This record gives sequence, C-alpha cells and structure tokens, in this order.
Amino acid sequence: MIKIEAIVREEKLEDIKEALGKIGINGITVYQVMGCGKQKGYKEVVRGTEIDITMLPKIKFEIVVSSEEWEQKTIKAIEEAAYTGNPGDGKIFSYELRNILRIRTKETGTEAIN
Repeated sequence: MIKIEAIVREEKLEDIKEALGKIGINGITVYQVMGCGKQKGYKEVVRGTEIDITMLPKIKFEIVVSSEEWEQKTIKAIEEAAYTGNPGDGKIFSYELRNILRIRTKETGTEAIN
C-alpha cells in the first residue's frame, strides 16, 4: 500500500479532484495548508509599506492506493492537473505504508482501502 501526498496551488483543487475522479480514485483527504519553496513568496505593498509574504496558501491531498500501478496512475493524474509551468506548482511525495485498519469493519491492508 502506498500513500501519496501532493501539495499544490489552491486554484488547482477542482482540476485535481476531477482528474482523480476520472481514473477512479474516490478516497481522498484534502487540507488547506501554508508553505513556501524555492520562490520564497512575494513582496506586497500594504498601506505604503512593503512586506514579504513568505508563507503561501496551498492545498494538500492525501491518497492511499493499493499498488505501484495505482501509484503511477495517481501521480500522473495529479501532475497533469496541477501543472502550470510556473514556480509554485507544488510537489508530490509517495511512500509505503505498513498497515491500514478500517475501524468500522476491522478490515486491514488493501481490503481496508478498497
């Protein structure tokens, strides 16, 4: 089992949800988060004073899939939907999970996510 985390631009939320739905991914968790990367934010003038905005609003997706095949499909869908070609498009992380338990049914492993 593999967990995929993607941190992307806020405005890409609906595009990514739609792309994931098209490939059959329906179990997702979404968070509103703040962060910065290489671009280090931007400068803004507020009441005549220039300030640095270093923490930018982002969206974080968490998705658990059952196999490497689904990992690749999921990453490709997110990558294509999130891409603008500009700094700040985001990052995608994936890593293996040891176990999963569905509390209601007591199912474990891949049965808990299918």
